[in-house]
Amino acid sequence: MPDTPLTDDHAQLYDNLVARRYFDKFERITGHLARVAAELETEGRLTRLESRVLGHYVTRLAATFRALSYKYLMTGRTEGPLPGKLTFDRHESGFPVAQELMVMANDAQQATRHLAGMPSETELKDRMIRAIVGDLELPTRLQFTLSQRLYYETLAILSQPETDALFWARIDPDAQWLGDAGERRQFLVHWAVYDTQVNLPVVYLMELEDSGQTPLPRSSRWAQVQAHLMAQSVMGLKLLTIAQGFDKDFDDLHPKRLRRVILGPMHSNSFTLQSGPLADILRDARGKPGEDWALVWTVEELNSDREEMVKDGWFSSVPRQVFKLPPVMGADTGATRVEQMMILPEMIYQVLAERNPPGLREYRKFVVGAGGRLMPIR
Repeated sequence: MPDTPLTDDHAQLYDNLVARRYFDKFERITGHLARVAAELETEGRLTRLESRVLGHYVTRLAATFRALSYKYLMTGRTEGPLPGKLTFDRHESGFPVAQELMVMANDAQQATRHLAGMPSETELKDRMIRAIVGDLELPTRLQFTLSQRLYYETLAILSQPETDALFWARIDPDAQWLGDAGERRQFLVHWAVYDTQVNLPVVYLMELEDSGQTPLPRSSRWAQVQAHLMAQSVMGLKLLTIAQGFDKDFDDLHPKRLRRVILGPMHSNSFTLQSGPLADILRDARGKPGEDWALVWTVEELNSDREEMVKDGWFSSVPRQVFKLPPVMGADTGATRVEQMMILPEMIYQVLAERNPPGLREYRKFVVGAGGRLMPIR
């Protein structure tokens, strides 16, 4: 992969050990994310279906990090331009830049061809042993070839239609039937993007009612709905703008609740640049390797307050949603409510609790204790 053009917000991982620490950190974090979703289900703030959907996207994200870790396994260990260096957003994200996922999608399309031209894993390991024992040399190039084989094998397996288990730059909407509300059908429509503006994974959940004759996933409207939602899935748009546009463009689809779940940013004194009280907390806590991080999880939610009939032409009327906005900040946020949560290791939380800075008091905390135990802090 050609190096991504760097900005002041981007950095590259040049060293093998640093790259491994980066990916190990995210392996731990994605494991905690799934447990947070389960905790929110226990509290009744997510339904079982919503928790399962969100957990599915987190699992896909973990698989993507695993694939990238194979790709960059030999960073700094081989001469020349290969294997390249992971580029990540070190300022407001901590995650890989979106271009990494775009290149990965292209690699997935060619994974089978790459694998066909590579020796098998068994053959590569045999060659490594002969190089170490017989030639008394480190088989660095063979190790690089094996890392690339593991990368393409992961892509080949997890990108198949029957598995489709990687987090791509865009994951098109899917619809789950929830039940019936009178003469209308209820669906949970969910989709995800890796937002290029902020370099963060973002999940969307929309509960809607369908008054059309044919159920949404089996109707001709479905392709239009998918295209419309993907085009509007931009962090720069408020939820109110997205929901009102959808409500206006589809007269027989009625959005009742829209949520945007932003999985990040990840802050780490070792990898990212942050300002404000969190920067001091991460620096002074001096977390051990693997425990030097805090991940923010934001949930924006927009609810329909009521439905009104409005004129559509001279002789007809159509139902339109009136969305509920708080009187003070509603116009600014475009959401009924915005909740921010923070997942962080116990050592970091102890420093945070001692200082209790005003800017972080309203965050809901989930503390990772010994053995990975998750402790919700109200």
